[in-house]
Amino acid sequence: MVWLIGCKGMLGTALGRQLTQAGIKWVGSDLDVDITDPIALENFADSHDSAAGRTGNTAANKTVPGKITWVINCAAYTAVDKAESNEELAKKLNEDGPRNIARAARHIGAKLIHISTDYVFDGSASSPYTEDMEKSPLGVYGVTKSKGEDAVQKEMTQYYILRTAWLYGFDGKNFVYTMTKAMNERDSVSVVSDQKGSPTCAVDLANVIIKIITASDNAHSLFGKNAALPYGIYHCTNLGETTWYEFTKKIYEFGKKYKRITKDCTINPCTTEEYPTPAKRPAYSVLSKEKIQKGLKIKIAHWEESLEKFIKSDLFSVK
Repeated sequence: MVWLIGCKGMLGTALGRQLTQAGIKWVGSDLDVDITDPIALENFADSHDSAAGRTGNTAANKTVPGKITWVINCAAYTAVDKAESNEELAKKLNEDGPRNIARAARHIGAKLIHISTDYVFDGSASSPYTEDMEKSPLGVYGVTKSKGEDAVQKEMTQYYILRTAWLYGFDGKNFVYTMTKAMNERDSVSVVSDQKGSPTCAVDLANVIIKIITASDNAHSLFGKNAALPYGIYHCTNLGETTWYEFTKKIYEFGKKYKRITKDCTINPCTTEEYPTPAKRPAYSVLSKEKIQKGLKIKIAHWEESLEKFIKSDLFSVK
């Protein structure tokens, strides 16, 4: 059974939906279990380990017994700019929280999947970052996420740290929804054109997480075809790279195609200097996916392909 922490967030909601569709039993927690409170986490773990979890086998989501064998941490302080003035809270959620979760997972003998970020790098590279490259975060958000990774690695050995970037999904605020709304309301928008990265659909990241779980759980099966992915740090975004400006142009193109955007809007490029923010962004944060693709024997979708599917989907809903 999977314990999904942060189950009501953007990635957590997508992952919960797909765990159910895959028939994987899971139990979720969100603000009801404070990840900064080790006792609260341990109590939840003890009360649900070998207790009731959810399954995707029925529409009614009936409870079934099961032991927690996986913990997935989707909880984090993700307000990059606000983190600059809320360092204590960011530290509690991004550093102390993962440490507590790792201890709780170790306490019940479960494996941990922890979500991290491209912001652990400073963006000074000119080719995709690999997992073994030295970390050098720029701001409070990146520093606290980096220390959260360190805490997980210190507390346990059965872990997967997945670094992702430019994440968007059907549930919650994200760049695609923000720009779609803006382009439906304005005659023009200006978007930064000198920051480069890889947009990532939460659906694709959730699919990779499920592949990690199933590959590991089937590795010792007589008929299992996939070997378990070795524990460690992996990068997982959609393939390809782009700028926020070019990303926005594609959002507009697909938005018009599928009638998510109903008016004409001009998209203008601007520089980072022209659009100052409290937190400094990495200028280049493309992550290499070679390690995880080889390890899982999968091909990750290109960001343009995933973006079109996202905008086309019936689940697409700009709030």
